Amino acid sequence: MRILMIAPEPFFEPRGTPFSEYHRIRALLELGHTVDLVTYPFGRDVALPGLRVFRCIRPPFIRHVGIGPSWKKVPLDLSLFATACRRVLTEKYDAVHSHEEGGGFGVVLGWMIGVPHLYDMHSSLPQQLTNFAYSRSRALKAVFAWLERFVIRRSRVVIVICPQLEDVVRGIDAAVPTVLIENAPGSGDAPVEGSGSVVRRELQIGAGTPVILYTGTFEAYQGLDLLFAAMRRVQAARPDARLVLAGGRDDQIAAARQQAEREGIASATIFAGQRPAEEIPAFLDAADVLVSPRSLGTNTPLKIYQYLRAGRPIVATRLLTHTQVLDDDVAFLTDATPDGFAAGIVAALDEPERAHAIGARARQLAETKYSYEAYLSRTRLACAYLFGDRAPQMAGGVA
Repeated sequence: MRILMIAPEPFFEPRGTPFSEYHRIRALLELGHTVDLVTYPFGRDVALPGLRVFRCIRPPFIRHVGIGPSWKKVPLDLSLFATACRRVLTEKYDAVHSHEEGGGFGVVLGWMIGVPHLYDMHSSLPQQLTNFAYSRSRALKAVFAWLERFVIRRSRVVIVICPQLEDVVRGIDAAVPTVLIENAPGSGDAPVEGSGSVVRRELQIGAGTPVILYTGTFEAYQGLDLLFAAMRRVQAARPDARLVLAGGRDDQIAAARQQAEREGIASATIFAGQRPAEEIPAFLDAADVLVSPRSLGTNTPLKIYQYLRAGRPIVATRLLTHTQVLDDDVAFLTDATPDGFAAGIVAALDEPERAHAIGARARQLAETKYSYEAYLSRTRLACAYLFGDRAPQMAGGVA
């Protein structure tokens, strides 16, 4: 089938939703479909057989767009919609597949040309306002909530990336089929054993020095304030440990350095900066403990799936954002407090046999439940709903 996909993000950039979009496209192409992607005028070009990329016109004075809600998205999304309209006026499509707030455009365009719409739901739109501390406006939140209801009720099928979003869809319209497709492939490759030695040499970390690794963005909801406060307590118990952070923009790193200094952990903290996706597996191989201190939101962090494949002990907050995927068999789950998180890190360092067993079970979980074969199977199921076929029976993931 010929699919028009609408992605209101820079494509491709090495961050959560673009990663998910890339692997969603890759799976659709493997299933024999073709995809015309309408996206923002930013990002690295991607060449895949069966994919055509159409970038909208860049509005004046806008040269980039960050993660989350932004006023810049208003003119960008209008330009995106205009480009998508040109596509449906010049090409024939069998379905429209849209991501995030592009769902509103997707529903309208699908209705205009009489084809079904698939909504790829990476997060709850009104919740984004809270997660990114963008606005407390009740009116704006009401608009986002209305848009979410509008898109879900008028979609043939909804893909969700975590169980909590299934509950959101059911609460809006239980009759709309949902397919749960975790973002496991989009999280990145597993580490190659021994590759971490290069990272340790680059960062001037000795082979026997314990490394606590955080990867990802430095947005407020990620919980870096909790991590830094916990690291001050870890230093008291394990002064030999080092905290390495791979990610963050330059301005965010500067602010984080100041925070680390205030916590008294500057000498034990190493900021490696943003790294290409292909370098992250070597960082994972260099680590003894992987941390995810996220304190806001309910979506599962993309990094968790790559952490699982790494086979290292994971320390994460015992919140829904993590417990949808992790449990005490595959991670050190802790209270979302500095004392609790620090205790989890120290336990992962001081109890090597337990840590090794937890890491091994984590890798096994990744290789079974979160394999690429499972991902492809669920994508096939979503297509069956979208194109009106009789959907195959699967245990879980469908409402």
